Amino acid sequence: MTEQTETKAAGTVLEQLQDILLDSEDIRQYLHQLSTYAADLLSVHGVEVFAAVTLIRDRKPTTVASSGPEAQQLDEVQYRFEEGPCLTAARTGRTVHIPHIADPSVPFPYREAMQAHGISTVLAVPILLEGSAVSALNLYAAEAEVFGDRVLSSAQKLAEDAAKSLHLAVRAATLSEAGHDLGAAMESRTTIDIAVGILMGQSRCSQDRAMEMLRSASSTRNLKLRDVAQAVITSVTEEPVATQFDH
Repeated sequence: MTEQTETKAAGTVLEQLQDILLDSEDIRQYLHQLSTYAADLLSVHGVEVFAAVTLIRDRKPTTVASSGPEAQQLDEVQYRFEEGPCLTAARTGRTVHIPHIADPSVPFPYREAMQAHGISTVLAVPILLEGSAVSALNLYAAEAEVFGDRVLSSAQKLAEDAAKSLHLAVRAATLSEAGHDLGAAMESRTTIDIAVGILMGQSRCSQDRAMEMLRSASSTRNLKLRDVAQAVITSVTEEPVATQFDH
């Protein structure tokens, strides 16, 4: 593969990940599609590859996505023994490759369990995230030594690009959540202001006195201030409150 071809292929992978991100409704769906894409992309010589994504938060590992139930089960084998490539890769930020699971250097309980599932090689690549959570992309295959240098390099690049996409996804989700919270706060403020206006008209009192009446009712009835304000509005009209945003 020429340098130009490799650059084009890398660009294609990044573009594909961006498309997957845009097509996903949330981060979990994105990770699921990432796992399926990784399994297809990194399958070699007709040997099926199983892929999964491990996330460790508060020291507890979880498979947040997988290309299928096989990958999920293989991850859980590692969690059961509290050791294995995906846990090491996530915790240390280093790629872990076991070319042949029958190698005597592989811890016995884990080696036996992987062989029982028909797995002969494992590759785990860290997905470097921000914050306290750590993650890894886990790849399994039934044939030994199928993950050569080129697959290893491709898997690392895929994990690197996935980390960038995840960073964007998390930021977008955070901004969306912040926007939703701001909108909800503005709607609540509008409801309270309208209720205050109604009480001022009905009781011929000041704005401060009307606000005090709302707070008192809120405390007495053990209701949120917005709910009390909504009840005041409903008592005079059934029309929904519309929040006006300036453009």
